Amino acid sequence: MSNNLKFAIPILVAVFVALLPTPEGLAVNAHYFFAVFLGVIVGLILEPIPPALIGLVGVAFCATFGLVGESAKEARNWALSGFSNGVIWLIFAAFMFALGYKKSGLGKRIALLLVKKLGKTSLGLGYAVAIADGILAPFMPSNTARSAGTIFPIAINIPQMFNSLPDNEPRKIGSYISWVAIAATCVTSSMFLTALAPNLLAVSLVEKNAGVIIDWGTWFSTLAIIMVPLFLAVPYLAYLVYPPEQKYSPEAPKWAAEELKKMGSITKNEILMLGLGVLALVMWIFGKEIGVNSTTAAIAVLCLLVLSNVITWEDVITNKGAINVLIWFSTLVAMAAGLKKVGYLKWASGLISSWLVGLDPTMIVIVLMVLFFLFHYLFASVTAHVVALLPLFLGIGMNLLPADMMQPLAMLLVGSLGLMGIITPFATGPSPIWYGAGYISQATWWKLGAIFGALFLTALVLLGFVIL
Repeated sequence: MSNNLKFAIPILVAVFVALLPTPEGLAVNAHYFFAVFLGVIVGLILEPIPPALIGLVGVAFCATFGLVGESAKEARNWALSGFSNGVIWLIFAAFMFALGYKKSGLGKRIALLLVKKLGKTSLGLGYAVAIADGILAPFMPSNTARSAGTIFPIAINIPQMFNSLPDNEPRKIGSYISWVAIAATCVTSSMFLTALAPNLLAVSLVEKNAGVIIDWGTWFSTLAIIMVPLFLAVPYLAYLVYPPEQKYSPEAPKWAAEELKKMGSITKNEILMLGLGVLALVMWIFGKEIGVNSTTAAIAVLCLLVLSNVITWEDVITNKGAINVLIWFSTLVAMAAGLKKVGYLKWASGLISSWLVGLDPTMIVIVLMVLFFLFHYLFASVTAHVVALLPLFLGIGMNLLPADMMQPLAMLLVGSLGLMGIITPFATGPSPIWYGAGYISQATWWKLGAIFGALFLTALVLLGFVIL
């Protein structure tokens, strides 16, 4: 598809929806706002221009034409509201932590140490790749930076040592490692609140739309019930379902040892990065008890990273990825809040709720969670999925469920965001990188995605029955 066509389609979608008759019970400005919102979501899927610019255009258009708010000042306040959201700044700071792991070399050293210790067998290599991702996950909110940026450059060298290439015996070992890597990062992305940027966006939307607060400790203690067993099982399940032809890999530990030798002794910056990363994690986990907000903790540790020269101030102000996410998520938070502000969510959730009236509350939660998960087949972006569907599903829940069931519903919805990344070759950030490596065909990926997706979804359903 040409870029001009990608550019035109979101505009045409927005114009088409705007020209439709306004549904009964919906205000005209809400109808127009939804048209723009839908155009933004389609734009995020197609990406004809940078995602941050798409969100900024949507917010600017709605504020300029007065689709939100009764005055110009109110429209301006709405447009800038996302930039005052604490979670957005937590995401920004956490992206700097990821840079610290990369720049200091600590992330690479951890991965190589695991390959050296566990890499004598193909199954051991699978666990080495998974555990490396698991160790880095709480500190790296971009699973793309974690899996594709840190794990991939190391792991992709391993099959090449055994002449397992995309066009030469990929099943020997390369296919197995590729699948374990993407499956493991999907699980770790749901295991920790700070392991996936859309997780943080989601908890902000949950608080705004349902009044439910989900902190780091609540997230982990609830979801660990299924995430820890899934994480431990993924390399072995892949070994059973998609086994490597080569079972032993004595060369891998030797290669890792050579790479570690090239890196030399652990550096001061690696030790500082490790200490400050642990400090941030402790404050995120126990922040409520010690009276420190998670965003405040992240910004404080970011300052320490700069002051200790693990990263530089130049790194902070020139980190295009972090600044892009800051603008992107701030505008999407505003767009999602706008749906509620103009009354669209109340209207849409009321309409859909009428179809579920009469079902048992527990079944309503399970149905909503399953639908939320499966709808990701339509999305190439977890962020777009969150912004488009999470407020709507929360609204339906608030219409049909008792207040004490909103916390479990919210946990199941947000907890599915990492897991749903397994289902297609484009479902989450690192998927195209591992798919593009060429070890797994598209048909095989869809088949394995369906198998592991069904397994992950079943685990979520079981968790639902436990916490409801």
